[in-house]
Amino acid sequence: MEFIRNLPENYPLVTKVIWFLLFYLALYFLRKLLLNRLYKRLKGSDHWYETQKFARWTNNAILIILFLYIFGRNLSGLSTALGFAGAGITYALREVIMSIAGWFAILFGDFFTAGDRVRLGGIKGDVVDISALRTTLMEVGEWVDGDQYTGRKVRVANSYIFSSPVYNYTSSFEFLWDELTIPVPFDSNLDLARQLLLEIAKKHTDHFIDDAEKSWNQMRREFKLEDASLENQVYLSLRENNVEISVRYVVDFQERREVKDKLYRDIFKAFKTNSDELGIAPNTLEVSAAE
Repeated sequence: MEFIRNLPENYPLVTKVIWFLLFYLALYFLRKLLLNRLYKRLKGSDHWYETQKFARWTNNAILIILFLYIFGRNLSGLSTALGFAGAGITYALREVIMSIAGWFAILFGDFFTAGDRVRLGGIKGDVVDISALRTTLMEVGEWVDGDQYTGRKVRVANSYIFSSPVYNYTSSFEFLWDELTIPVPFDSNLDLARQLLLEIAKKHTDHFIDDAEKSWNQMRREFKLEDASLENQVYLSLRENNVEISVRYVVDFQERREVKDKLYRDIFKAFKTNSDELGIAPNTLEVSAAE
């Protein structure tokens, strides 16, 4: 007991470390308790992510204030030492400094927010977290066809926003223009094919048009953009072995693969029903020997 009573006098720094660790543990368990209670109310809400971030940053801010208050006198010589070593430290931590600068640019530069689908540092995915050093993406694509999750979480340094393009698939406009191409023989009824593709596209994408138009008009108020057609369109392209007929349509970025699957199914059914006038052309060139 006497050792404990004399600990602050004999080992003041150790005492401060112990007090700081106790405060840290108390804040940690208090934050966990509060978040567990709030989770039942907010788990189905978009505010849960913001609540976690607010609790984490509040916890960190309190810890920094406590650290400076407890160890303030012990840091008197640290500023002088850091001044002499400043250039070396800056060079050694240049990536960290760039990532923190990137974090500020992300927060205030309208690059992206949590929930956006982006391509950052060559990785495509949905933004699930933004921290001071890294942005965490839930990866889509790669070996999985279509815009669906691979199951991998990828952490990308924030500094990449300064060294590579940032593609945002959802900022201001949560829709994409997609195309589907069908090769047909030269002797096909192209007018019928065009009509069928427009009808099928309208069936599966017409409900996106109103929301897409509102979103596009809002984006035109923010950026210098020319007007673009949101209606379904069909184009023909002449190839060496066939005619390619493409349908262009607007789709929600989260439903891209599902809508394309429905389009293919109905197109194949329609072509089969009209098999006397339409067909799917092979990609290879058929050569027949002259008799």
